[in-house]
Amino acid sequence: MRTIDVALVTQEVRRLCMEANMFLAEDVTKAMTAFEAKEASPIGRQILRDLLENVQLAADKEVPICQDTGMAVFFVECGQDVQLTGGYIEDAIHEGVRQGYKDGFLRKSVVADPLRRVNTKDNTPAIIHYQVVPGDQFKITFAPKGFGSENMSRSKMLTPSAGRAGVVDFVLETVSLAGPNPCPPIVVGVGIGGTLDKAAVIAKKALTRAVGSHHEDPYYAELEQELLEKVNQLGIGPQGLGGTTTALSVQIETFPTHIAGLPVVVNINCHAARHQSVCL
Repeated sequence: MRTIDVALVTQEVRRLCMEANMFLAEDVTKAMTAFEAKEASPIGRQILRDLLENVQLAADKEVPICQDTGMAVFFVECGQDVQLTGGYIEDAIHEGVRQGYKDGFLRKSVVADPLRRVNTKDNTPAIIHYQVVPGDQFKITFAPKGFGSENMSRSKMLTPSAGRAGVVDFVLETVSLAGPNPCPPIVVGVGIGGTLDKAAVIAKKALTRAVGSHHEDPYYAELEQELLEKVNQLGIGPQGLGGTTTALSVQIETFPTHIAGLPVVVNINCHAARHQSVCL
């Protein structure tokens, strides 16, 4: 049995909160650079260059890439042979968020109640998804989620007869309705299967994959590529001003489901697809 003091969790969460908001992961910048080179619209190419310049300025000056530094979302994979000591894990994660958003001068965007709207003033509580896995590793993935893109996400309980075509139509409809609102070029996370809540979680988790990565099942990898091509044919383009780069990637995650259902959730991320992980 391996022991980890939760003080280390707090320390790493604090760091992740600041770094993920200031330094965009290389997979995202590589994707934007590749699409900039083949963007058909002159305005679109210029916007992509401006976005890349903004990313570089944020890194150089160690300031947030975007003013919306998001609601703190975590995926925690805890090895079953790990024992956490020194306190409660959720308290440790929330404290790391509190410190990271305060020390990094990041915008505090969380309200304590969805209707009465009083700001918590420290960006807590975080959204935390746990998974117990074999072994003695403890992995934390942080993905701050801005709500310009989150607000454009949708769910639908398709019938099984809708099949693949129904999924494709729903993804395209969702992206089309979103238009310029999620700050394209976007990354599209798609969760298929499970129950309504499970589909939402795996759609969100899909956004933590490296941008441009492919599903391990060739069938779904091909569907990702088909969807990316069709999304980019919508003509929305960078920042909604037209072009051939509406999305950088479409990323699908799936889960077994009931014989009577076909749940689908589309979770959209803006071009600042922020995600960082650490293994303790």
